Amino acid sequence: MDLVSFDHFLDLDIRAGTVIKAEPFPEARKPAIKLWVDFGEEIGVKKSSAQITDHYTPDGLVGRQVMAVVNFAPRQIGPFMSQVLVLGFADAKGAIILSGPDHTVPNGARMC
Repeated sequence: MDLVSFDHFLDLDIRAGTVIKAEPFPEARKPAIKLWVDFGEEIGVKKSSAQITDHYTPDGLVGRQVMAVVNFAPRQIGPFMSQVLVLGFADAKGAIILSGPDHTVPNGARMC
């Protein structure tokens, strides 16, 4: 395990947001879902592509709060520009479980 300084950790801007729209992403190489996440007034709505189809459907994601790194450079995923990195953990089989607050927080709340 490589150690990073606390200052490097502080460089990551991790925020909570609410999924306001989700769609299948059939053009992706690996099964994925396109997400539109509202991070509040300061950041706005950002898009992300997430390989989360083992545990989630687009309809089941709308209204869910998630955590994401909002200050990575955008990344082109096929025909879709992913603007944030939604965070999650792999389960025992490698399928991703989304990270999010267990109580509602304001959109755009920064992880501290």
